[in-house]
Amino acid sequence: MEKLVQLYQFIKKSKLKEKFLKFKSTFNSSTIFFCVLSIVFFGLFINANTSTKYTYLPFLKIGKEVDKTYGSAMESLGPQVYPVKLPTKLDFGGEDVPLKDIEVRERLDRELLVNTFWQSNTVLALKRANRWFPLIEERLKANGVPDDFKYLAVIESNLTDVVSPAGAAGFWQFLKATGTSYGLVINDEIDERYNVEKATDAACRYLISAKNSLGSWSAAAASYNMGVAGFQKQQGRQSQESYYDMSLNPETNRYVFRILALKLIHQNPKDFGYNFTEDDYYAPFKYKEETLEGSVSSFGAYAQARGITYKELKMLNSWLRDNKLSNIEKRTYTVKILER
Repeated sequence: MEKLVQLYQFIKKSKLKEKFLKFKSTFNSSTIFFCVLSIVFFGLFINANTSTKYTYLPFLKIGKEVDKTYGSAMESLGPQVYPVKLPTKLDFGGEDVPLKDIEVRERLDRELLVNTFWQSNTVLALKRANRWFPLIEERLKANGVPDDFKYLAVIESNLTDVVSPAGAAGFWQFLKATGTSYGLVINDEIDERYNVEKATDAACRYLISAKNSLGSWSAAAASYNMGVAGFQKQQGRQSQESYYDMSLNPETNRYVFRILALKLIHQNPKDFGYNFTEDDYYAPFKYKEETLEGSVSSFGAYAQARGITYKELKMLNSWLRDNKLSNIEKRTYTVKILER
């Protein structure tokens, strides 16, 4: 009887009732009732005589399943949506976020909701972070930049070698001119915007300079989106120093809060409905490093001589942009060789 009540409630809330009404022109009410009743009893019969964990109809799951792998409960009568819980205390780079400010809380709430329910993008970010965060964290620490800035790379590129319509490239989305000004080699054969460690070092140089100019890490983060000069102009115009007390363009208004949202989700994914086992994450690559000082006529042959494919060479060294290297400047590069 309880299952029949559940079915009735489901049909009442869904559009099934409307679909059934369309059949009235060809079937009488007693025929429709008989069909529905037959489906119900067929579903109950299947449940009673199989080992499935669901009581179900062909189009409807009824009851509750407890997933032993992930420890989560799934309600069968459709997804249950809940608002996210905001923290009572939060910091960015060791600087307190003023969560008592209602406007600040609502901006954080928005980004938490967007990223929590943008499941495909967030799942991929969580998977990739397991592979790339150790490299980024090492360079942030070495440069004296707060660990929280690794989430800036996530919101910029979702940890992929994406190229923006404006031409910004790599995890940290440097434009060619900006990347060059912060020490990256960028030419037809080499583009260190795609070298995770070197691009992170360049981002650190930018962020340290911005922090010294603007006074806080949150302001430095915001300037990564709108520029140091643009942020300084708004500080003077609004007579405010803090990012959280300023009214900026829509993208920059959201920018730091997107970082904060990703920080909260990545630190406690289960709190936001993301349930992973260890095997779900992308494993870091295992590799050895080799110094490259001269020229290379064919990276295909170079890879083959080291027992790997050209694809595997490019997978770990996407900063190599051509199949050859002239290296006229006689620079020294470090190449990663995949270990199987």
